[in-house]
Amino acid sequence: MSVAALRRLEREVPECRRCPRLGAYLGELRERHPDYWNSPVPGFGDRRAWLAIVGLAPGLHGANRSGRPFWLDASGEWLYGELERQGLWDGERMTGAYLLNAVKCVPPQNRPNGAEQAACRPWLTRELAALGSLRVVISLGSIAHAAVLRSWEARPRKRYPFGHCTLHRIDGHPPLLSSYHPSRQNTNTRVLTRPMWRAVFRRARRLGRENCVGTPGTGH
Repeated sequence: MSVAALRRLEREVPECRRCPRLGAYLGELRERHPDYWNSPVPGFGDRRAWLAIVGLAPGLHGANRSGRPFWLDASGEWLYGELERQGLWDGERMTGAYLLNAVKCVPPQNRPNGAEQAACRPWLTRELAALGSLRVVISLGSIAHAAVLRSWEARPRKRYPFGHCTLHRIDGHPPLLSSYHPSRQNTNTRVLTRPMWRAVFRRARRLGRENCVGTPGTGH
């Protein structure tokens, strides 16, 4: 796959109409918030990234408003702030990182159902395949973690349990590093703290350096 393939995906994703419930919800939102994006949200960032960060779905007043993953919401403050701290984001341009969601449309109550997650999975599979320079993938939350595993057809999935700052190596793929999602529910209750969050990115940096040579993510 290539940068050109990723560009195509960024054009195709907003045209997706696979899920009737999500499509109907977006229609309601276009009436309530006509100045919002209100369409499936494509990935954003450096198309030659070494790091991919996979979230659950667009936030109602964040990515669904802006058309950019994690932009304008509380989770995005944590994510973009840390990317800036890591030198991967300068306020306008991403360098070395690419952001995407397992589900491309904002779901009611932020809860996509199983059929919607399955319908969206081919997008994630194609996106991860198109990111040909990846050396690390971070999944934010258990649903995003499971989506990456399914996209990679990693079996049995119970061999790769979700846990904060847990690392899994899956043959033929970059290392998968999981993290609690930086949602307000997690950050306000201190399920996820700043030191815990920064530890994930420090580990990702180390993994990225380790996988500069040879085939990334092979073996266990």
